[in-house]
Amino acid sequence: MRTLLDYSPLLRSSIGFDRVFELLESASRSQQGDNYPPFDSVKLDEDAYRITMAVAGFTEDELNISTQSNMLIVSGEHKAEAEGEYLHRGIATRAFNRRFELAEHVRVTGARLANGLLSIDLKREIPEAMKPRRIEINRGTETVRQLHSDAA
Repeated sequence: MRTLLDYSPLLRSSIGFDRVFELLESASRSQQGDNYPPFDSVKLDEDAYRITMAVAGFTEDELNISTQSNMLIVSGEHKAEAEGEYLHRGIATRAFNRRFELAEHVRVTGARLANGLLSIDLKREIPEAMKPRRIEINRGTETVRQLHSDAA
């Protein structure tokens, strides 16, 4: 049984978090989908992340990494079938399409394929205009005089 959470009390006391609540609602509604290929996501430091996917049997030419809006899309498709007749097939070679929702200001900085593992490096880069800044507090009399002179 699935219980949907009601976020309306939080919406009343928060401004500008609509996207976060939409993500929470969509995550609670989504079904557990295909878990192929398996992956790890790691936080390397305050603003650096890495996604590592197990893509054994895929070459660089058979993998595609793209970003669209705040979505990282990793897909793979084998181009050629292996030689010979399989007696047992335990290594998955099916096509896949994995999507990762990225937070704002997170961008892909690089990708590499080694030993059957695809590693994608991500970095959060907050623009200068959005970084915290100190606001000076004026004395009350200066502010009042300034308001009267602006009105005149």
